[in-house]
Amino acid sequence: MCDCVYVMLLFVLFIGAFGAEEDSALCEMLGSPKFPLLSLEGDITIGGTFSIHSQLSKPLLSFTDTPEPLICSRINLREFHLAQTMIFAIREINKSSSLLPNISLGYKVFDSCGSTLPSTRAVMGLINGQERTLGKNCQSSVHAIIGASESSSTIVMLQITGIFQIPVISHFATCACLSNRKEYPSFFRTIPSDYYQSRALAKLVKHFGWTWVGAVRSANDYGNNGMATFITAANQEGVCIEYSEAISRTDPTEQVARVVRVIQSGSARVLVAFLAQGEMDILLEEVFNQNLTGLQWVGSESWITAVHLASKKYSGILTGSLGFTIKKAKISGLKEFLLQVNPSQDPQNNLLREFWEATFDCSFQSSLHGQTQCSGSERLQDINNPFTDVSELRISNNVYKAVYAVAHAMHNMLKCRQSDETVNKSCVWKDILEPKQVVTYLQDVNFTLQSGERVYFDRNGDPTATYELVNWQRNKAGDPVFVTVGSYDASLPDGKQFAMNGINIIWVNGSPKEPQSVCSESCLPGFRQAVIKGKPICCFSCIACGAGEISNSSSSAECLRCPLEYWSNEDHSQCVPKVTEFLSYGETMGALITAFSLFGASLTLMVSCVFFRYRHTPLVKASNSELSFLLLFSLTLCFLCSLTFIGQPTKWSCMLRHTTFGITFALCMSCILAKTIAVVIAFKAKMPANKVPQCSAPLQRTSVLSCTLLQVIVCALWLNRAPPHPYKNTAHATERIILECDLGSPIGFWAVLGYIGLLAVLCFILAFLARKLPDNFNEAKFITFSMLIFCAVWVTFIPAYVSSPGRFTVAVEIFAILASSFGLLFCIFAPKCYILLLKPDRNTKKHMMGRNQQ
Repeated sequence: MCDCVYVMLLFVLFIGAFGAEEDSALCEMLGSPKFPLLSLEGDITIGGTFSIHSQLSKPLLSFTDTPEPLICSRINLREFHLAQTMIFAIREINKSSSLLPNISLGYKVFDSCGSTLPSTRAVMGLINGQERTLGKNCQSSVHAIIGASESSSTIVMLQITGIFQIPVISHFATCACLSNRKEYPSFFRTIPSDYYQSRALAKLVKHFGWTWVGAVRSANDYGNNGMATFITAANQEGVCIEYSEAISRTDPTEQVARVVRVIQSGSARVLVAFLAQGEMDILLEEVFNQNLTGLQWVGSESWITAVHLASKKYSGILTGSLGFTIKKAKISGLKEFLLQVNPSQDPQNNLLREFWEATFDCSFQSSLHGQTQCSGSERLQDINNPFTDVSELRISNNVYKAVYAVAHAMHNMLKCRQSDETVNKSCVWKDILEPKQVVTYLQDVNFTLQSGERVYFDRNGDPTATYELVNWQRNKAGDPVFVTVGSYDASLPDGKQFAMNGINIIWVNGSPKEPQSVCSESCLPGFRQAVIKGKPICCFSCIACGAGEISNSSSSAECLRCPLEYWSNEDHSQCVPKVTEFLSYGETMGALITAFSLFGASLTLMVSCVFFRYRHTPLVKASNSELSFLLLFSLTLCFLCSLTFIGQPTKWSCMLRHTTFGITFALCMSCILAKTIAVVIAFKAKMPANKVPQCSAPLQRTSVLSCTLLQVIVCALWLNRAPPHPYKNTAHATERIILECDLGSPIGFWAVLGYIGLLAVLCFILAFLARKLPDNFNEAKFITFSMLIFCAVWVTFIPAYVSSPGRFTVAVEIFAILASSFGLLFCIFAPKCYILLLKPDRNTKKHMMGRNQQ
């Protein structure tokens, strides 16, 4: 830096650091003063720093010679427009009789050139003024500063102005770091912090399902802080960043070209550009040179409504862009004021001459390089450029509000009176206005502009964060226009902050179809995402959900297990009620069992009919016809009781099936036991045989009744204590529900079964003892054989019953019932029916007593 004014900065910092006494130290300038580009004297002076030029020379630093001065070139019409807006607001206030009456506002406008070094020079020029010595109190020449247009430049300014507590009100510095009141206690701004914009951008990309995006930022405080906040918010929203590159307007062309190649080689189709205008200009130029198209641009407020970018050269690249910006406004009279700007207002002002030459492509010098001669009579009304355009007054409105905020703070500080018309409106003037007081009154301002917009600052010096979501579209004439398609209001509750207004969005290349930008395609319902090792969470493979699990939406991170009574459908997209399984009459097994059961009952009835037909024959009489008919009746019930095991279990069917089975088989075993005892008595007793039946008949009835009654008592206790009940078994088969009858009390079931087994064992023992009776009437032999079959069936039943799953448990029990019933029927009654029907000659008393007569 060659300007000697920087020596004063070091002197000031030295005084601030070591506490030099005010009455012995003077703020003395070393070197020549820096003059403002635009200025006006006034009672109160407002400084302004704008990036009026966008190109900065780079002097060679040899560290042996004095470096060349910094030279700013290439006028920025948009920034010049903002500077003129500040002048317009000041002149409007000077004309007002209600705001700062009898107090005039002046201004000093310096060029920050969009860089930190010129910004330092500009702020020193604002503080120094043109006097060689500032006096004992080191009083600044300005009472407040509007600017700068970049966060990095603003931070540099604040590091100097903060020493004197000079208030700085920025219209375009959005870095969230500036909200730190401990570091920047005298900073205010009329544009929201990037903290909110970055979060809004994250919600925007998430709203459209763009989970895989690229990012490019300015290599300064604005870009670095804004992008850091965006990446953090994007990660919270489940959005991944494929790459994050940084560029600076001072970067060589090779560096910018490298960044564009990274963007081009990436798979992300959405690019979030958190760039200042200077960086956006050079990036777009390189994008145009490399013919990079097909990207969906998402921009920050710095460039998303920049009219000069909407030229035909870049319109093919940026059409369809989306981004948040502050609300636009209308400033009455500004258009007319801008059109009156002319070098004739100040013929010695080089900036006005430069502006005029750049606007009309002419020169006030003699014709150079074929340029036309500027006359000064050219008409701005015929020009449409960023300076004359007032269709998008967004940042300009911020400048306007900043000037009025300073005016209202001064108005309140000077205790200006605004009473009735009989009292003159005036302010109490102070010779010395302490900057600290200005900061205090700025913090408390709360006023409404003529447009109806309310202006105030929160405790961090920030305004309310409200944005419009704009989309680059084309009108009927084919010209780019900024259409508001949504909004973001940080003051609303979470979930209601971001909203779309229903207006159709035009996407990249003018397409009405929304682009997709994902690392991996969404998993279909029925699949879950599985993170690929070494890649971001947005890159995943799709794995089918397991049995009993579903995912009913796209891109499910986890599969959900179905409730206990539900199961997944074929594509695992929803839970459906499990198939209810029980032994029914409609299925093959149920139909076969029903047929065998009815066949057995019918066969038993046929045997009963045969016995009834031959009831007076010796064979039937010798078989104890009363017990035989009772046995056949009980066997019929045994066959029919198996039917109670088929069908959907209910409360009554569950209680009926086991008790019926237990009582009927107890009756059956009781009859066989009575017959066995009668046979043994008949052939072992010494009294005549024809007298035994008559003597033993009451005993037989009593024994049958007693044995059966005992089983009835056991069943009654079982039903009273813990009766069987329907039960949905989900343990044996996870994909279906087995409806079965829970025993209620296993002890009751095994007691019933054990009692039947006890009767069978007694029958077997007695029949075995009577196995050597006369061959012609050896009924004990048949009973022995029938008991062997009966016991074999039920002994086999126990392990099969315990190990059989689901409805097969019921089938095993039914099989045991039918097998044992058929065994008893055939073993006991088949030989007798054979004699009665096929060998009637043997059905004689002589034949029956054949062995005794030998």
